[in-house]
Amino acid sequence: MFDVFTLIAGPCALEGDSINLRIANALMELGDRVGLPIVFKGSFDKANRSRGDALRGPGLDAGLARLETVRRETGLPVITDVHETQQVEAVASVVDALQIPAFLCRQTDLVRTAGASGLPVNIKKGQWMAPEEMAGAREKARSAGSPSVAVTERGTAHGYGDLVVDMRSFARLRAATGGPAFFDGTHAVQRSGRADGASGGDREHIPALVRAAVAAGCDGLFLEVHPDPASAPSDRATMLPLERLDALVDDILRIRDLAPFAEDTR
Repeated sequence: MFDVFTLIAGPCALEGDSINLRIANALMELGDRVGLPIVFKGSFDKANRSRGDALRGPGLDAGLARLETVRRETGLPVITDVHETQQVEAVASVVDALQIPAFLCRQTDLVRTAGASGLPVNIKKGQWMAPEEMAGAREKARSAGSPSVAVTERGTAHGYGDLVVDMRSFARLRAATGGPAFFDGTHAVQRSGRADGASGGDREHIPALVRAAVAAGCDGLFLEVHPDPASAPSDRATMLPLERLDALVDDILRIRDLAPFAEDTR
């Protein structure tokens, strides 16, 4: 799944079928128009929250039913996060790929259990980790049985509550892990540490960072999108408005035509 340039996109937390399918249908049409592989992403549980009363999503059973609806109605492959080893078997029976959140990228049992599912695995790079430190995480999933493992850069902690993206990271990730290096262009603009405990962000910087990452040779993209981010239950400040995705993807494909660095640096 991650052996060709791929876009992973969808809402932060899964919502009702009407919103999920609105997003998924737009992604399906975009993929058909430009010939780009697209995987629908939505989380059934946002377990890594600062506040105990933060909204977390529909939960395992309802979330899997909604992902199954997207898969059935659109034909798009689907991916979602797993946070505990006990979730992997049930989730793997519905989705096409599993994702390990950044805060859990060093959880050996979780990564190995995800790999043992036999599905592709996308591992988010921890905000405190150097690219070379992700070699062990990818090896855990691969040695356990995953046929395809990507590592996704999502920025590195800089001071309190800010992230920076080192554009050298994609080449360093590929060299260290031997696998594809993706870029999460939406969580990379996240700002944590607000007084109310919720994360903010600077979505206006998403297009510039995404274009730069593609020019620097990333092997795929992760973008959270929503038709009305202000109404979303999670990550309102960092999701890309759905209406802006098509133009950004057109830019991405033009950049790849001009600077196909990813293929040249493997």
